Amino acid sequence: MRSKFALSQLREVLPIAVPVLAIVRGAVWLALRFVDPPPPGIFVISTASAGSPYHRYAERYKATFARNGVRLDVRESEGSFANLKALADSASGVSAGFVQGGLASSKDTPGLLSVGRVAYEPLWVFYGGSGKLERLTDLKGKRILVGPAGGGTSGLALRLLAANGITGETATLINRELPDYVDMLAKGEADAGFLVLAAEARTIQRLLRAPNVRLLSFANAEAYTQRFPFLSRLVLREGVVDFAANIPPADTALIATTTAVLVRGDAHPALVNLLAQALHEVHGQPATGDGNEAQLFQHVGEFPIANDPEFALSEEARRVYRSGAPFLQRYVPFWVATMVDRLLVSLVVLVPVLIPLVRFAPQIYNWRVRRRIIYWYGELKSLEAAGKRASTPQDRAAQLAELDRIEAAVGNIPVPLGFSDRLYDLRLHIEAARRRLMAGMTRPAAAGG
Repeated sequence: MRSKFALSQLREVLPIAVPVLAIVRGAVWLALRFVDPPPPGIFVISTASAGSPYHRYAERYKATFARNGVRLDVRESEGSFANLKALADSASGVSAGFVQGGLASSKDTPGLLSVGRVAYEPLWVFYGGSGKLERLTDLKGKRILVGPAGGGTSGLALRLLAANGITGETATLINRELPDYVDMLAKGEADAGFLVLAAEARTIQRLLRAPNVRLLSFANAEAYTQRFPFLSRLVLREGVVDFAANIPPADTALIATTTAVLVRGDAHPALVNLLAQALHEVHGQPATGDGNEAQLFQHVGEFPIANDPEFALSEEARRVYRSGAPFLQRYVPFWVATMVDRLLVSLVVLVPVLIPLVRFAPQIYNWRVRRRIIYWYGELKSLEAAGKRASTPQDRAAQLAELDRIEAAVGNIPVPLGFSDRLYDLRLHIEAARRRLMAGMTRPAAAGG
């Protein structure tokens, strides 16, 4: 009897449970698919030419991504402007890129976010001749190398020169590749040249040692940092490049921009979080070169810089810099942590669906159980109506037989304990109907006696 009751209960629950589970499954699928899709297995970052600082940084990020089961695709490019163009093009497949500070901002390129600043890029201004230069205004009327057209060096040089009243009308601006600087300055074919390169770059090292070529020390470096928030003041200490040759011969004030790592606003948050972790791991470590010597202008703990003066900082990056890797990623694999995070996000979609289901599913179940009892109440009512029209003993005998059938059927109705009172009420009403039918059968006989 118990198994029969359990089977009946299952028959009542399944027609409700199956659609409910289907709806929940569909809601979960929609939430995970569209509200918070899974992170792709590949993340593309655009750098610069192979061997450049940008490219070397990205190659070091690969270890963090690989450890978490994601492949970092490092793509070469022509530099910052090319990276900005790739980031602006959704069809490029690029999700992140290195961009030199001072070339763009969120006003120029909406939809891009910063993951932090990772390194200084000093602005070097070399000049020839016997006179000493201390300000960019001293370059008026001279032949100035400003880097390749459309490059990061050219963009920054033209901006700073324009701020000093120097344009193509007041000076000769020469676009030339960086390796040509050394010969042109040495031969007197140019009076000065702008470069944005790391101190360890070969061109910088050659120019620092070139005869008759001097490095401009910005007398008003602090003024530039106030005017242009993306700039910083650096000091190249006397003799730090070469103690034996005392290069530079005196403390030299430089201005520098910083390298930003930018991401598209639609990049997957989990991968942006992973990129921020890579930046923290790579740039938060001591930067040393050959002989365990510190790289110039790189100090432990200074980078990555979370404050970006030109782009809004990604919330994922802010979270990593504030409290490190997400809690779950510290103890479980990356894909498990992201799955749990996605499920939590999907609750935003599921809760509005689940609340009505939780509320109405029991009501539907109750209605299905009550319907079985109400059905037999309908049969009993029809039988009593027919009993009032019965005129012969045969008709009443047939009605009693139908009542027996109803009683037998009701006796086989399995109902939950909470509905037992209604089932017993139905049985009492069947018995009352039986007494009325029996009374109707005996009444004519008594009248005939």
